[in-house]
Amino acid sequence: MDLHLSDVLAGLSHALDLTEGHPPGHAERACLLGMRIAAALDLPDDQRASLYYALLLKDAGCSVNAAPIAELYGNDDGLVKATRRANDHRSAARSAIHTLRYAAPGADMRTKLSRIRALVASGAEGAAKLTELRCERGADIALGIGLSDETADAIRSLDEHWDGGGYPRGRAGEEIPLLSRIMCLAQTLEIYWLAGGRSSATRMAKERSGAWFDPELVRIVADHAHDDAFWGGLARPDVRAIEPRAGAIGATDDRLDSLAEAFGQIVDAKTPYTARHSRGVAQLAALITLELGLGADEASRLYRAGQLHDLGKLGISNRILDKPGKLDAEEWAAMKGHPEAGHAVLSRIPLLGDMARLALTHHERLDGSGYPNGLSGDQLALDDRILAIADVGEALSAERPYREALPVERVLSIMSEDRGTKLDESVYEAFERVLPSWHEVIRHEERPELFSPDYPRSADRRAA
Repeated sequence: MDLHLSDVLAGLSHALDLTEGHPPGHAERACLLGMRIAAALDLPDDQRASLYYALLLKDAGCSVNAAPIAELYGNDDGLVKATRRANDHRSAARSAIHTLRYAAPGADMRTKLSRIRALVASGAEGAAKLTELRCERGADIALGIGLSDETADAIRSLDEHWDGGGYPRGRAGEEIPLLSRIMCLAQTLEIYWLAGGRSSATRMAKERSGAWFDPELVRIVADHAHDDAFWGGLARPDVRAIEPRAGAIGATDDRLDSLAEAFGQIVDAKTPYTARHSRGVAQLAALITLELGLGADEASRLYRAGQLHDLGKLGISNRILDKPGKLDAEEWAAMKGHPEAGHAVLSRIPLLGDMARLALTHHERLDGSGYPNGLSGDQLALDDRILAIADVGEALSAERPYREALPVERVLSIMSEDRGTKLDESVYEAFERVLPSWHEVIRHEERPELFSPDYPRSADRRAA
């Protein structure tokens, strides 16, 4: 059976929904709507293929501005993002209400006013910078996994508006790529359809025609307002069935590796404190596997698992991920939910079934003290044990909001206390042998530049 990239991207798009605070399936539903608009326009097959992949990957860059948005609003980045995209910011009153509602909720008045002043000061320029961060990163990811320039360009201009009032460059009318115009309309239709059905979505499109949206595209939506075929299938979208076969891309091993690395980068971009965590875990897991004599194929599989193991963290608020102090009970419960969230996404992709299991178990411990299911002993396979040690080793080796990165000797001192109890003895010994050389490699690696200098890390702000 031929495996297509769509078989993987459709499932992984649910991870991007987490990043944006959307209900599961947002990108798939937007894809259905966008492709139906493309069909009404009778777009050629190559354009439909570019649009199809752009719709599924439209939010690939969204994690990169999560930390600055959480810092700017003093609120859950996912909640702010989900509401910003639906909010019609042409209305000063609506924008003001949104700011008042979502800036530092629950804080004292002085703190809330400080956040509001910062938001007002950042204004359109700040919004443009945040959008540019996301759009450029998303376009780079699309190109990195071998998608077309047309797909990347569509993602780059996703949030431009017909009247020039969008971001990041204020393009207007036909200056905006047609595929971007379709995507902007399709994603907003999905939000309003989910909230109020087809009548709500159609009404919104008409109200924003000529402002947010291309009037010709809105006319297509209006003409299909009562067309069951146009709106059908959104409750249980099957985007694999509508992939343009003329432009279908195969899911080769090399492409799957590129895709795993891309999503590892998406996860790592969520917070500056994990700017290379997934890559580091992948490297360590592969090195340990080779040190144990398990062979190159198994090392490649564990490398891929390392890139994807923290996918569920895309749904964790940066107010938790970047918190400098101890998490409270509610925050810790949210953090402990990320293995199950990652498992839920990866379980949608039969091709990555073993990746789903490893995402679920990477915080389990041999003595049953781990989470989420308290597995122990023989319930944990060798690859579970390898990934668990790689995860701990990388985390201790990296900077965190509450401490500096630790040297090799300190990492081994801490982890040796759990060898043979929480951590597998033989796997730990292999880890102990490979850690010094890995540390030497990462010491000379350039830190990924994922964050704008205009939006420094929370720790930098506190020190300023």
